[in-house]
Amino acid sequence: MAQAAPYRSVLYMPGSKLRALEKAQTLPADALILDLEDAVAPSEKTSARDLVCTPQRVQSYGLRKVLIRINGLDTEWGKDDLIAAGRAAPDGILVPKVNRALDVQAVASALAEVPERTRIWAMMETPLSMLNVQEIAQSHPRLEGFVLGTNDLIKELGAQFTPDRAPVLTSLSMCLLAARASGLICLDGVYNAFKDDVGLRAECFQGRALGFDGKTLIHPAQLDITNEVFAPSAEDVALARTQIEAFEAATAAGDGVAVVNGRIVENLHVETARNTLAKADAIAKLAAG
Repeated sequence: MAQAAPYRSVLYMPGSKLRALEKAQTLPADALILDLEDAVAPSEKTSARDLVCTPQRVQSYGLRKVLIRINGLDTEWGKDDLIAAGRAAPDGILVPKVNRALDVQAVASALAEVPERTRIWAMMETPLSMLNVQEIAQSHPRLEGFVLGTNDLIKELGAQFTPDRAPVLTSLSMCLLAARASGLICLDGVYNAFKDDVGLRAECFQGRALGFDGKTLIHPAQLDITNEVFAPSAEDVALARTQIEAFEAATAAGDGVAVVNGRIVENLHVETARNTLAKADAIAKLAAG
C-alpha cells in the first residue's frame, strides 16, 4: 500500500510536558502521538488537554504527521478530549481500547462537523478488539489506521513478554490482515527497553517482516534504529528501479514478465517496487522539510 507520508517511527510524547512537546519539533520522527492518556497523570489531564489541543500546537511540527491520543470515552475526560482534539484539527485522533465497530462510529459521529482531514485511528489492545478486528477495520470511511497496544494486550491476556513475541503473534497478524484488506495503515506496538538497541532492532526487523508500516516508540533514543529498519535501503531502491525498467522493457517487447538477477519480475513485483520508490521519496521529502 503506497502512502502519502511515511510512518516508520511514531513517537509518543507526554501531553503534560511542555519541554517534551517543544523538543519533538526537532526530532527525526515521521509522526508524533501527543498523548493525553497513559502518559498523563489524572491531576494533569485538563492542563494537558489545554496544552496539546490547539491548532498552533498541532501545526508546529512541520511535515510530521500529528495524532492526538484522547482518553477513553468511558472516562471523565474522554468526551472533552474528543471535542478539544477535533477543534485542534490534527492529522488524526487516536482512540484507546477500541473493541467494536460502534466505538469508531461513535467517534465519527462526534466529529461530523470537523474537517475530513482529521482521521480516526484505533488502538487495538484488548482480546475483544482482536476478535472484532474485521468489523472495526470496515467500521467507517474516516478510519485511517490501527496502532497495536501490545502492553495492554499482554496484560489482558495474562501472557508474558518474550523476545519472539509468540504470545501476541496471532493478534499482530489478525490486525495486519484486517488492515491490509481495508487499506489501513498498521503500526506495531512499543518496545519497552529503550536502552536495549539490540532488542529493539530485532523487534523492528520482525515487525517489518510481518508487514507493519512502522513502529510506535516511547523514547527519542529509539528513533534512529527504527527509521533505518523501516526505510527502504539503497539496495532496495536500486533493485526497485531495475525491476521497473526491466519490466517496462519486457512489456514494450510484448513479453508479460522480465528477469532480474535470475528472478522473474511480474506485475505484482512492479507494484511492490513502485511502492518502495514512493516510500523512499516520501522519506526524502520529510527529511528535507
